[in-house]
Amino acid sequence: MQVFAEKQVAQQLATCEFITSSSTIACYLSNDGEVSLSSFIADQWRCADTRVTRITLPVIHPINKGHLLMLAYTPSTQMTENKYGIVEPALACNSIELVKNHNVILMPLVGFDRQGNRLGMGGGYYDRTLSSVRNEKKRPKLVGIAHDCQEVNELPAQPWDVPLDAIVTPTRILHFKND
Repeated sequence: MQVFAEKQVAQQLATCEFITSSSTIACYLSNDGEVSLSSFIADQWRCADTRVTRITLPVIHPINKGHLLMLAYTPSTQMTENKYGIVEPALACNSIELVKNHNVILMPLVGFDRQGNRLGMGGGYYDRTLSSVRNEKKRPKLVGIAHDCQEVNELPAQPWDVPLDAIVTPTRILHFKND
């Protein structure tokens, strides 16, 4: 089931103009049942000779509590385990890519609704990190990656929640705004 979802999501993403036209995409390494982006990342690396796409991964900010940094991720990136046991790139200042310089940010979720609201693991890391670009005219496209069964009728939205522009599941792509 997990491998099927991973392959299907990679195929869905491959059809998205917002992916094929991107030069910098933030991904994540799956944890705790999240849809894996490993196939998608491998596909991006395979296409590196025909297009220039920089892949980044989130890293827990070492100083700014509750925030993420986005670090370049390549097949040779040195990895480490964070305080939650999640594998992430080892901190290297020359690998940091500013959030505002991403074309797309793909993020995991626990639940979503058809209004573009996302429920994460509860730490607020993405909301805090994305608050700086939330109201910018030119900002990354924010895309949640989910299993179809994670959809709920409605999620409560808080003022600090950053809504998504799209959700990609193994069977569909839902667009919410900026399209």
